[in-house]
Amino acid sequence: MYYPKYKSVYVILGLLLFLCLAVVACSQEPETVEVTRIVEVPGEAQTETVEVPVEVEVTRVVEVMIEPETAISTIPFEAQWAASGHADASAEAFVHWDEDDPAEIPARCAKCHSTPGILDFLGADGSDFGTVDAAAPLGTTVECEACHNSVTADLASIVFPSGAEITGLGPEARCMQCHQGRASTVSVNNSIVEAGLDPVADPDTVSEDLGFTNIHYYAAAATQFGTWAMGGYEYEGQSYDSKFDHVEGYDTCVSCHDPHTLEVQFDECTVCHTDAASTDDLVNIRMPGSLVDYDGDGDMSEGIFFEIEDLRAILFTSMQAYAAEVSGTPIVYDDHSYPYFFIDSDGNGEVSEGEAAFPNAYNGWTPRLAKAAYNYQASLKDPGRYAHGGKYMIQLLYDSIADLNEAIATPVDMTTLRRIDHGHFAGSEEAFRHWDEDGAVPGRCSKCHSAAGLPLFATEGVSITQPTANGLNCATCHNDLETYDIYVFDSVTFPSGAPVSFGEGESANTCINCHQGRSSTVSMNSSIGDLGDDEISDNLRFQNIHYFAAGATLFGTEVQGAYEFAGNEYVGKNEHVGAFDDCTECHSTHRLEVKVAECTECHENVETAADLLDIRVSEVDYDGDGDVTEGIAGEIATMTEMLYTAMQEYSTGVGADLIVYNSHAYPYFFNDADERYATWTPSLLRAAYNYQYAQKDPGAYAHNAQYVIQILYDSLAEMGADVSGMTRP
Repeated sequence: MYYPKYKSVYVILGLLLFLCLAVVACSQEPETVEVTRIVEVPGEAQTETVEVPVEVEVTRVVEVMIEPETAISTIPFEAQWAASGHADASAEAFVHWDEDDPAEIPARCAKCHSTPGILDFLGADGSDFGTVDAAAPLGTTVECEACHNSVTADLASIVFPSGAEITGLGPEARCMQCHQGRASTVSVNNSIVEAGLDPVADPDTVSEDLGFTNIHYYAAAATQFGTWAMGGYEYEGQSYDSKFDHVEGYDTCVSCHDPHTLEVQFDECTVCHTDAASTDDLVNIRMPGSLVDYDGDGDMSEGIFFEIEDLRAILFTSMQAYAAEVSGTPIVYDDHSYPYFFIDSDGNGEVSEGEAAFPNAYNGWTPRLAKAAYNYQASLKDPGRYAHGGKYMIQLLYDSIADLNEAIATPVDMTTLRRIDHGHFAGSEEAFRHWDEDGAVPGRCSKCHSAAGLPLFATEGVSITQPTANGLNCATCHNDLETYDIYVFDSVTFPSGAPVSFGEGESANTCINCHQGRSSTVSMNSSIGDLGDDEISDNLRFQNIHYFAAGATLFGTEVQGAYEFAGNEYVGKNEHVGAFDDCTECHSTHRLEVKVAECTECHENVETAADLLDIRVSEVDYDGDGDVTEGIAGEIATMTEMLYTAMQEYSTGVGADLIVYNSHAYPYFFNDADERYATWTPSLLRAAYNYQYAQKDPGAYAHNAQYVIQILYDSLAEMGADVSGMTRP
């Protein structure tokens, strides 16, 4: 039975129990005390509350002072951080302002040279994000709180000096806040405009108001993200590599560098780069996607590091020639003395004692020289440039040399220099940069124009939107980066719906997943429908075979990649000699070039790739020009030219607009007012399709010459051209 009037008694007993426990807890030795536990005992009709004495053993708790020297640190990775550059309190990066008045780190520098500064920038101190509001006190380095705070825990984006914002980042976003440089293409152009000059119209005008723009130091993120960040000076009209994609799992700051020691995680590198014995060997790395001689020294076994070094040396020679000839003031460079570029007062080409003094700072700047000097410095101040984005650096240096060449009396011979790689790895080119403004490669294009598209298609049989790519990479074709096995296809389906194969599991099948074109006789007939041959229709649109459809040419009528006219017969797969009848047997798999040395076994007069155009194995005069000694490529070229003339004559003859072709501008066919061609007839559309087909497979003469001659002959006949002197295979 519960009695409400005893409620206060229960409360008092509870308090006494708590006090007893507290008193006992003050003793160091366990002791036994007697307390009263209140329990409820069930009865048949009611519950009775009774008091039961219970002995409880408790322990007295006391506070014991620990001597400071015996305290144990609980800061993780403190020792690793303490030995890093981020913790070096004596480094110039942290003591540069010690003698200033006032003795403080200015707001423009505090973000990356003090912990209070970065907290201010992030807004972790309660201020607004993205700006440093005040100078920072001296005496701090990049401490734990700089990277580990409430803001960085969710930080996932970065804004570069160019204004470009990169989103969707992970922990590397913390690193990139500082390792991005402090200038860009935009900065250099602004400095030129502020000096009263036009970056394009006034390239060689000296201005005392124009100075050197410094990217700053360790701008690794700017190097890695290439044209997305525009950290280098990018010349108008040129395209550049974007973010350098290393292998999956090792393509961010924190996956390649220990985030506390900052050192490269070298042991991880050796999984793929087995020849590297130490970090010193990393400069020797050169991958199969770098198979051109960028610096022109004939050495394609040296690491990308050395290609960059040589190109920079060539650039500086050009800068000195330009400075003397155009600016009228000789220039020298000292990488240890600000502002780095000085007047070469004694003309010896090197910094002499006294020249690296601020009053002797270089003052003969022109827009052209300012751009080149910026790229020279950008290629030097990121020590890891060769690993972060070596090809972007090569492009910047190459373009600076080429630009200076326009103004100096003895230009550099650039015939041996190279700016870009072979097609699959040419990340700066349209095949990979086309979607940059869209931010992603759509599913209809991603299989062949993204690094991850083909692997997804190989494993899942689908193509979906993929991130934009910097060219293909190792993992695009190889499903194992230790054994370098490739994705296997037993057969490949072409746009016509026809499945073909070089043989079960043959590596060349991988190639024709992309080198097959995107249209066919089937898609052309579907778009034309029942329209009359010469009927002009607003509903017709040009269909593009796409580019390098070598597989479609090779297999001929088996896949109907070109437009095949009804009632005519066409040859099938071109059977070359047994050992050389597929993609990888005739082309280098990485360089993509024809294995010319293999051709010479049969074609004795072939010494270079250019000589392949002269190969002819038939005495038939296909094009009707009377020349049966020219290479078969010449026969195709003549017939292609004749088809273009016939198309123009046909177009005006049926009352349509004059048709004009531009191989470099989509959609390729225009009227004479330079507008998209819109007065198609089915016959003109078929002929234009085949004309483009012959243009966009540059190796058609070798892949299947007879097939291409057949479709050109039939197209000429469709256009009403005189083919009486020609021969159809």
